[in-house]
Amino acid sequence: MSEVLIRKLMPEDNKVLAAMIRTVLIEMGVPKVGTAYEDVALDDMFKTYDHDRMCYFVVVQNDEIIGGAGIAPLAEANRTVCELQKMYFLPKARGRGVGSRMMEVCLDFARAQDFDHCYLETLPYMEAARKLYKRSGFESLKAALGNTGHYSCNMWMLKEL
Repeated sequence: MSEVLIRKLMPEDNKVLAAMIRTVLIEMGVPKVGTAYEDVALDDMFKTYDHDRMCYFVVVQNDEIIGGAGIAPLAEANRTVCELQKMYFLPKARGRGVGSRMMEVCLDFARAQDFDHCYLETLPYMEAARKLYKRSGFESLKAALGNTGHYSCNMWMLKEL
């Protein structure tokens, strides 16, 4: 199997990345409302993340985007809290340690931006993702933080950086 590369998102990645994320969301049975599926940001992720203290990374294998994840300040929260956003992988990327590598890249970026905590939202049936989050040091919360607009996501986690 060829090597994977994790790099920053480029403008020419937008269309392929949006399609990849929506494909994974459909595969997982994620509701199309109240989740990342309906985010306007999906169609121009480069522009969305082209701001201070924000970055989106993609996983590339054989010139194909097979996953991605981003870090951004958590909306309507303390400026020391960031959010791990839109972390999704195609089946060919799963079970190979790619998620752990991506998590490391994202959390290193978050620390470099002087965030103290990283927050995320997920769904109960995303079991593999939740295992990765727990292995990475995220702990469950009883309620949401900030305002992501993802009201269908009903599991929340936080990690001290």
